[in-house]
Amino acid sequence: MPTNVDTRDLFIKTERPDPELFYSRNDPNDPRMGDIVSHDPTGYDNAEIVILGCPQDEGVHRNLGRRGSAKAPRAIRQAFYKLSAPSEAGTHYLYDIGDTVIQPTLEDTHRVHAEIVERILADGKRLIVLGGGNDISYPDCLGLSRVASPVLAINVDSHFDVREDDRPTSGTPYRQLLDQGVLDPAMFFEVANKPEANSAEYLEYLQGKGVHVHPLTDVRAKGIDGLFRPILNDHTADAIFWGIDMDSVRTNDAPGVSASYPIGLTAEEIYEIATIAGGDLRTRLIEFSEVNPEYDVDHRTAKLVGMLMVAAIAATAGR
Repeated sequence: MPTNVDTRDLFIKTERPDPELFYSRNDPNDPRMGDIVSHDPTGYDNAEIVILGCPQDEGVHRNLGRRGSAKAPRAIRQAFYKLSAPSEAGTHYLYDIGDTVIQPTLEDTHRVHAEIVERILADGKRLIVLGGGNDISYPDCLGLSRVASPVLAINVDSHFDVREDDRPTSGTPYRQLLDQGVLDPAMFFEVANKPEANSAEYLEYLQGKGVHVHPLTDVRAKGIDGLFRPILNDHTADAIFWGIDMDSVRTNDAPGVSASYPIGLTAEEIYEIATIAGGDLRTRLIEFSEVNPEYDVDHRTAKLVGMLMVAAIAATAGR
């Protein structure tokens, strides 16, 4: 599908990443992710996988959550670029375009972010998006839907994020996408949710729409591969969107999130999900949201997301 967003606008609508985050030991025998990911604007054209941040938490604040996720893209990059680069990663040209320029209102930020996502995907790239609040799923899916159809969308999250509200928040993105017809309910999967974190009314809303709901108990009963392989094998899609809210992971493994729960996916399980996501040829966008560095412990959550990014990139390169 054609896009009206000019590639040149990408560098007006984004802010370059801090060069100091690109860690290197200057050791050819020990390359780190900071050694192999480009951030020079001239490198964009050759990029196959692009990293994009959206450092805002206004949607979380509107949803009465605790602020701090605006600092997540930087914290995640700081952890990610120190990690060892797997040999597979060097076979793909990786590029960090920086962060969406935050606008005066959340709605304007969503509009600009969707335009950036649309342009990058229309240029044939794959995207890793770093939130920020989970409201980023709205512009991410919107931008993807403008360049690919149909879209298979998977929300790995403790929450449904279909809250009814009079303005966008971190709790509304998938209701916006469903009600506006951006997502086909039959192609949308809610995974790893918990009844303690969602109202019965919103479950009824999803069931009425025909959305597939797989709570954490389903994940436990079927296992990661047993749950996701049928979803991927049984649905024909031009593109796959993966929304990974880090509050789906238990507090012991991911303490630094906007809303933590002692019960949830393990670090190993979310790592397996990231590997499956990266390994599917149709995956166009993987989004990580709700990391909150203000509440992290020893950078544990930021480092986990960095490891998930490496896992997805290695799986993409190894396909």
